[in-house]
Amino acid sequence: MVFKKITLIGTSDESFDAAVDDAVERAEDSLDNLYWVEVENLGVELASVEHREYQAEVEVAFQLE
Repeated sequence: MVFKKITLIGTSDESFDAAVDDAVERAEDSLDNLYWVEVENLGVELASVEHREYQAEVEVAFQLE
């Protein structure tokens, strides 16, 4: 088997968990053969948004056909 990994950044105004869920849900909707997700970095944007924006950088791996 051969896998490819890509990086996605999910966002939420609620929590880090919701930001991860945002990225995972998008990956599930967009990619076939999704195998795993690794949370790499967490951050909070303060400067350019009215309220806090939680961000989760995740790597998703999927099997190539």
